[in-house]
Amino acid sequence: MKKIVYPILLLAFMACKGNQQSTDATETMTASVAEVVTDTTQQPQVDAVTSATSKPNQVSFNGRIVLPPQRQATIALTIGGVVKNTSLLSGQYVNRNAVIATLENPEFITLQQTYLESHAQAEYLMAEYERQKSLSAEQAASQKKFQQSKADYLSMKSREDASAAQLSLLGVSPETLLRNGIQPLLEVKAPISGYAANVEMNIGKYINPGEPLCEIIDKSIPMLCLTTYEKDLANIQIGSPVQFRVNGMGVETFHGTVVSIGQKVDETNRSLEVYASVKETNPQFRPGMYVTAHIQKH
Repeated sequence: MKKIVYPILLLAFMACKGNQQSTDATETMTASVAEVVTDTTQQPQVDAVTSATSKPNQVSFNGRIVLPPQRQATIALTIGGVVKNTSLLSGQYVNRNAVIATLENPEFITLQQTYLESHAQAEYLMAEYERQKSLSAEQAASQKKFQQSKADYLSMKSREDASAAQLSLLGVSPETLLRNGIQPLLEVKAPISGYAANVEMNIGKYINPGEPLCEIIDKSIPMLCLTTYEKDLANIQIGSPVQFRVNGMGVETFHGTVVSIGQKVDETNRSLEVYASVKETNPQFRPGMYVTAHIQKH
């Protein structure tokens, strides 16, 4: 009876060992397959990362809103004076040739007097010069008198012209002075239409020669002044499209075009300025407002 039991137990033991080896082989194969699947799924992720870090087709810059030189004017006079009257406030709109202030200065009155006197003397001396010229042609007068009358006339004429030029610099027309006579106050007029800024005058203040009274700015044609760097020059060209946002105006996007590229690089920070025109106009634009811009590559 014992001889029969032992072979049966031996067969059962061998069967269990075979099943265990089969199970281990199956687990090993399953792990290998899973590893292959894992490697296969990781490949698209590598491609996605590479795509995300690739350089986009635009360059980003910081800058500010500026105005062209012909759209802003600093008002200063070649002579000084005391402000007699003004009501100008910063932000106020004024039209071209509108009187923004009047100044009082005795030198202005003297200049007008000099012009009127030299003009009258020049007329008399011109008539005398023409008379002496005719007599000299007929040999009825000496050449000395003719030359003297010519010199007197030309000297007075130059004095008249110099006074007229000084009056023109002050915005006074000599023709108006001849018609209306001496003006006691110098009228300061706006050279362009626009908004007043940096008003530095008040009644009773003395303004020195060359000292700015105020500025007039015309916001109708704003521009962008962007700070770029030498490493970005290859991606910027005249005519490149620009998209920008203005600080304080939300996510609204505006458009422009590169019109000028600086030709000198700053030696300290290796930067240069790029100017761009602005396509859209907006009453909220102010010179000096910061912008963030993107310049499209060509």
